[in-house]
Amino acid sequence: MHDSYNLELLLDLVQRKQFRQLKGILSEMNEVDVAEFMDEVEPDQKILIFRLLPRDMAAEVFSYLEDSEDQEKLIGGLSDKELREVLNELYLDDAVDIIEEMPANVVSRILRNTDSTTREQINQLLNYPRDSAGSLMTTEFVYLHPDNTVEESFARIRKVGLDKETVYTCYVTTNRVLVGVVTVKRLLMSTYETKISEIMETNVLSVTTHEDKEEVAQMFSKYDLTALPVVDGEDRLVGIITVDDAMDVMEEEATEDIEKMAAILPTDKPYFQTGVVETWKHRIPWLLLLMISATFTGTILGFFEDALAANAALTLFIPMLMDTGGNSGGQASVTVIRAMSLGDVEFSDWLRVIWKELRVAFLCASTLGAVVFAKVMLIDRKVLPVALVVALTIFVTIVIAKLVGCTLPMLAKKIGFDPAVMASPFITTVVDALSLLIYFAIATQVLGL
Repeated sequence: MHDSYNLELLLDLVQRKQFRQLKGILSEMNEVDVAEFMDEVEPDQKILIFRLLPRDMAAEVFSYLEDSEDQEKLIGGLSDKELREVLNELYLDDAVDIIEEMPANVVSRILRNTDSTTREQINQLLNYPRDSAGSLMTTEFVYLHPDNTVEESFARIRKVGLDKETVYTCYVTTNRVLVGVVTVKRLLMSTYETKISEIMETNVLSVTTHEDKEEVAQMFSKYDLTALPVVDGEDRLVGIITVDDAMDVMEEEATEDIEKMAAILPTDKPYFQTGVVETWKHRIPWLLLLMISATFTGTILGFFEDALAANAALTLFIPMLMDTGGNSGGQASVTVIRAMSLGDVEFSDWLRVIWKELRVAFLCASTLGAVVFAKVMLIDRKVLPVALVVALTIFVTIVIAKLVGCTLPMLAKKIGFDPAVMASPFITTVVDALSLLIYFAIATQVLGL
């Protein structure tokens, strides 16, 4: 919460029912801070506080509430008139996001309290796939005609711009077909008599309604956009996506990737609003899978039990070899997954990726191999053949781990899986088994076990 506002003070005002003073403070606060404050109060107090807010501010706060259950309870506590006022102030894409999270009876009430035009637009947006550009867009944008003058365009912006999500970028259409884009800055720098067609940019970046929203978010980052037009199959402008929605997608995708990389099924709920049982359900499937796959490691150890008994010194270095291999594979996989998520690496680049990782692996393996050889000889004081086995194993394990770490995510994406699934836990399990096989294969040859 903003430093200017004290959470304890606000909670104390609620407790003492000092609503006039509370209303004055809330009206001066940022909408995001008010939403955070509302997360801290009891459910029955949320509606009371919400009614203290100015109408336009209430709609903003409503859209910033993180928990859809809080939004649902608020909707249930508002009268039809109050609900209608909030919905009228919400931008269309925010209304759609809220409706997508609500149960059928609440959706029915929301749609019942919107006008027919808004209801039609909401239904249209809800029909787009959940992860598409169409589901992300808003239909509240300013469009101009190429034959209009700058003066006529300013008159139009003043007339319709107040309720639009952005007026800084205006789109130029002919019979609804997108033909160009012009910024307010360009309009301000032009004379009133200038035609829009003379100053508009015709090389317009756009996406189709069914474009994946993660790729849309990457376009915002790549081209440094503040808004992106969405067109249908006939190049007709149907909506725009603004940078705040793209940032939400980036945050959502990053969170999902981090959870998958940590072997957790993704969830869209905040940490403290996810129950213990629900958290258990998200974590246990991967833990079970990784535990079962880790039994291969035990099987390998059992197979070479006699070799270990003949040379007990080998056992001391198993944890180090497995950890080093897992860490090496994890480094490569995380780097490649990050590059793929940013669009820097595609499956077609697999040869370049492998060539780079091979050179990196050779340098890392040479360095660690030399260090571990010296350690085994000087600190652990083992015989030369044992030091040689450990050093060679480290070298080969790192090279193979780097190759596995960089190729599995690309292969996963190629066959339709999320590359993040192939991150540290899964790759570590694979590399653990491989490192043991390499260790005992080299030990058998060098030590004659």
